[in-house]
Amino acid sequence: MPVLSPTWTDERIELLKQHFDAGLSCREIAADIGVSRNAVIGKLSRLNLTRGRTIDDRKVQDKGLSPSRGRKAVPRLQYEMLATIYGESDGPAAAGPIDEANRCSLLELSENRCRWPISTPGEDDFCFCGNTAPDGQPYCAGHSRLAYRPNTRARVMRG
Repeated sequence: MPVLSPTWTDERIELLKQHFDAGLSCREIAADIGVSRNAVIGKLSRLNLTRGRTIDDRKVQDKGLSPSRGRKAVPRLQYEMLATIYGESDGPAAAGPIDEANRCSLLELSENRCRWPISTPGEDDFCFCGNTAPDGQPYCAGHSRLAYRPNTRARVMRG
């Protein structure tokens, strides 16, 4: 049975520390030492060597979000879409009946028509809403209110 040599020799650990202090990335350190990137990350963690904030953390903080919440925040495009549908006021939007006069088939759909499906695909009465949809939106205002529900995050981003 072959004898396995330890991954982290004293020489490799010293080289790891030197490269870390020089500011090399984990990938660069791993390539130079001859170990995996994950091995470098694990060893740095066990040695309690950290660099502090990364560039990505600073970008997220510039937007006024904590790093842990940056990926979970409502995207700006979704916020703009909700603002278009519900208006800028905090009051509930009027949810009147949706016009049924413009229903159309798949072949009749165009860029600015509502794509909300009516009935079940394959049925004789299957069609699409066909009402006018705001620029770049897939649904008319009435169906957008059904598809996109505002939440507290969207209201927080307004301020």
